[in-house]
Amino acid sequence: MRKDHITWDEYFMGIAKLAAQRSKDPNTQVGACIVNDAHKIVSVGYNGMPTGVADEDMPWEREGDYLNTKYPFVCHAELNAILNSATDLHGCTLYVTLFPCNECAKAVIQTGIKKVIYEQDKYATADNTKASKIMFKKCGVKISQYQASGKNIQISL
Repeated sequence: MRKDHITWDEYFMGIAKLAAQRSKDPNTQVGACIVNDAHKIVSVGYNGMPTGVADEDMPWEREGDYLNTKYPFVCHAELNAILNSATDLHGCTLYVTLFPCNECAKAVIQTGIKKVIYEQDKYATADNTKASKIMFKKCGVKISQYQASGKNIQISL
């Protein structure tokens, strides 16, 4: 038996990282992968404009007048993965490249996702991230940071 295969966590976080590459956001690319207890992928998502909204017609700026920034328009990776799912997500695990904001945390909780494995928590001191952690704790959603193994997984297209 082959000994150097990737773990389930490496596989699913790898899928989330690959999904992030679909994002048109020039600053932040986030990917998400939702998995059931049988290690089956039930949905994938990335941060981007809602379906039907042309990416090239929308602002991607981070600063300035609110309606001239990406913030009121972009759908986060976690929410996209939830909305892309055609199945019940109760008991599933969410793999995501960036810790969920409070709005995505509410959607995670409402759908019954019970575990969140995240790669980065670069906004840990932001109030919306703190709110996510409070809600996850109160609702029994387990959170853990992905521990990178350092393996280099390469895909040539």
